[in-house]
Amino acid sequence: MSAGKIRPAGSLSTLDLDRSDFTELRAGNLGVRLATTDAERDAAQALRYRVFFEEMGAIPDAQALATKRDVDEFDEYADHLLVIDHAISSGAEGVVGTYRLLQSEGAARLGHFYSQGEFDISPLTEFPGRLLEVGRSCIDPGYRGRAAMQLLWRGIATYIFLYRIDVLFGCASLGGTDPDALSDQLTYLYQNHLAPPALRVRALPERRIEMLREDPHTLDYRACLAKLPPLIKGYLRLGGFVGDGAVIDPQFGTTDVAVLVKSELMADKYYRHYERRLRDALD
Repeated sequence: MSAGKIRPAGSLSTLDLDRSDFTELRAGNLGVRLATTDAERDAAQALRYRVFFEEMGAIPDAQALATKRDVDEFDEYADHLLVIDHAISSGAEGVVGTYRLLQSEGAARLGHFYSQGEFDISPLTEFPGRLLEVGRSCIDPGYRGRAAMQLLWRGIATYIFLYRIDVLFGCASLGGTDPDALSDQLTYLYQNHLAPPALRVRALPERRIEMLREDPHTLDYRACLAKLPPLIKGYLRLGGFVGDGAVIDPQFGTTDVAVLVKSELMADKYYRHYERRLRDALD
């Protein structure tokens, strides 16, 4: 596989690789790998509950409140990327970061992607390539420096190489449910990072919030970029795009935008660092 290239869609079934093909990446005491046990998946769900519900104020349903876990129907069909602090434990007790990865096959078994509750993603589902939906990203407050987030990005990059993903996408959140308070960020994203028509995901009409909310020529672009959450800035640095229209998520207290990245853009950025590791894994 040459640098920056992804093998044609359909050239590899997920059945051809098991989770052990994903070799853990390390940075000091921290490592990133896929969950392989029920205990590790449970630890990811517990971390999600602590961050989303206890820290960020999302509204739990009765089951989440009783179990102190953030669990939904998509978890069973997804892979769970973990950041592990080996100084604590090399197993479930060491989970300090997580990201959920749902491939097309998993969504097909369930019947839909998570994003379809907020956005019309038909431009992606009709796209002739392999899709990966990412979501439920969170990091323990004590690990929110650069190292853990970089490890998650490295893990996602490795995953897209292993599984020949063509487009990565998902919902990304801005804090708060008042679009007027977010008007400069939404306008900036729409004006500067709108996806090309062939891949332009759109908010569902009944949930749509317009993103172009003020005159873009009056914006301080540097200030707008600084206000964006680190996760959205990460997508943009990889050459990512946003969809047309935002959606309010009242349970999580956020305003969501659709984000997508063509995976060769990630390949261009990361491949030179991991060429040897990935070639060995794919031989």
